[in-house]
Amino acid sequence: MGALRYSINTTLDGCCAHDAMDGTEEMHRYAAEGFDRVEALLFGRVVYSMMEEAWRLPPSGETPEWMQDAATVAFARRIDAMPKYVVSSTLDRVDWNAELVHGDLADAVRRIKAAHEGGVYVGGVTLPLALAGLGLIDEYEFIVHPRIAGRGPAPFAGLTEHLDLELVQRREFLSGATALRFVPKR
Repeated sequence: MGALRYSINTTLDGCCAHDAMDGTEEMHRYAAEGFDRVEALLFGRVVYSMMEEAWRLPPSGETPEWMQDAATVAFARRIDAMPKYVVSSTLDRVDWNAELVHGDLADAVRRIKAAHEGGVYVGGVTLPLALAGLGLIDEYEFIVHPRIAGRGPAPFAGLTEHLDLELVQRREFLSGATALRFVPKR
């Protein structure tokens, strides 16, 4: 069974205010490299919509003019091509290499993990909270940016039981951001 890997960018105060963080070439390169560790993506409705709007390439395959560096283009091409699963009770259909997840969340995610031995990434705030509560996340990565946002959702706010994690990797970026990767203590 493939691992379910959670990754999120936060500010020092624990906020997920994406407009408060800079997407540097180095960060896009790191994210594109992270896709080499998985075969598919799992999104909730909000993250799916946000990612599709930002990263879906036009049918021509040409990259938008705003994508200036090779790392950003590599990230866009990788995310555009990857299979995606979307958990939503409000969407009737999805495209962009995606399918809607139906039925019991725990059973559906176990099926997705079993179908992707190479692993699955999940991001966002609401869906990962539910998945953590079900004990389905195998790895947690927090990319902490050196900024205080003072606003925005916080990952895992409302978790009913604490999770004990073990640090397995740390990486510092030129921007001052730090990626911290953890696994649950068993």
